[in-house]
Order: sequence, then structure tokens, then C-alpha cells
Amino acid sequence: MLSKSLQDAINEQINLELSSAYVYLSMSAHFEGENLGGFANWMRVQYHEETGHAMKFFKYVYDRSGKVHLKAISQPATKFKTPLDVFNLVLEHEQKVTASINKLYELAVKEKDYASQTFLQWFINEQVEEEKNATDIINMLEMIGATPISLMMADRQLGERKTG
Repeated sequence: MLSKSLQDAINEQINLELSSAYVYLSMSAHFEGENLGGFANWMRVQYHEETGHAMKFFKYVYDRSGKVHLKAISQPATKFKTPLDVFNLVLEHEQKVTASINKLYELAVKEKDYASQTFLQWFINEQVEEEKNATDIINMLEMIGATPISLMMADRQLGERKTG
């Protein structure tokens, strides 16, 4: 059974994961409006990943005889600048998620909840991948610049990303 403090913290993480999904869906809408369908696709795939993460936490709470308490999700930004600016926001957001998962892990260690430590290890590894993906795209966008042809090539590449 989960402690109340760990259950509450995981409920906050569920909210953060669902909020993340909403942020990525908003970024996808932005890119659709900019006629960058590949960038929009990448963000939609990310949206699906984040909802999947929320559901893993959701199921885990019930597997440990806890209760999920969903909270309101705040409205995400709807206006963005360049693709590079957007991916810098993505990296910043993923770093926030990483910090939150690390705090969850620290709480599980403090409470000697070994099952939760094991469960959270997957998310710790996932966040390494999330931050690397954002950093790789930032590096690519910085290297190629913002000319129409370079954005078209990046758009094509990001459009190849498939859901899980």
C-alpha cells in the first residue's frame, strides 16, 4: 500500500504528465498553423507519450491500493516563436518533469518503498531519453539555421516519428 505522502506526490505527477500532454498538443496546433506538419507530428507523438506516462502512474496507484485524485489542468501557451524557441521550451519542460520524478524517487527512498523505487526507475531512464531527444533537435536546428529549405528538411525528418 502507498503512503499518503507518496500517493499525493504521484497524483501531482499524474497532473504534471497530463499537463505536459496538453502543452505538446498546443505546440502541435501551433506547428499545424505554421504549415509545419512534421513538427506538428513530432509534438502529437510526444502528446501520446505523456498521456501514456500519466496512465502508468494512474495504474500504479491502483495496483498499490491507492486512489487517484485528478486535478484541473491549466491552459497551455498557444503562441510560440521559432521552432528553435519551441524546442528550447520542450527541453526546459522536460527538465522540470525530470526534477519532479527525482523528487518522487527521493520520497520513495526516504519511505523505504522499494516497489516505488523500482517503478520510478523506468521514468528516470525515460527522462534521460526525453532530454536527449530535445537536445538533439535543438542542436540540429542551431546547426541548420532557419532558412525555408532547412526547416523543410527538418520538418520532413520530424514527420517520420511514429507513435510508440
